[in-house]
Amino acid sequence: MLKMARGFTLVELVVAMIIMGILAAVVVPRFSGQTGFEARGFRDETLVALRYAQKSAIAARRRVCVDFPDTTQVSFRIAAAAGAGDCTDGAALSGPGGNALTVLAPGGISFAPQPTPFSFDSLGRPSFAATQVLNIDQVPGISIEAETGYVH
Repeated sequence: MLKMARGFTLVELVVAMIIMGILAAVVVPRFSGQTGFEARGFRDETLVALRYAQKSAIAARRRVCVDFPDTTQVSFRIAAAAGAGDCTDGAALSGPGGNALTVLAPGGISFAPQPTPFSFDSLGRPSFAATQVLNIDQVPGISIEAETGYVH
């Protein structure tokens, strides 16, 4: 009489390894943050901040300057007085939460190439003469219309 062997067969082990490989290929990229959601989130956050800056310039009737210290950051300043030509004497633009409005890109996401700083005047128009597009890695760019300052 043969004894019943305990353990797994070779077929069972191969099937288990295949299932683990498929799960690893699908699940690991979600945990490592390389799914494209971070780039889209940075784009959307930048778009909303630019719209907020434009509306703040109109509401306060003062110039709001948009600066790109590097390819992963956007910061905003508002002029100290109406009619001021630049924002050097102004303060950081406060966001809806009361903190300085700044947008930081998550790791590995950046503008390509680094955008040129510009400003919105008291009517919400940008300081450039032609429509400008801010390009971000892996997602569609953000367009700012020259005539109206519309951000989309």
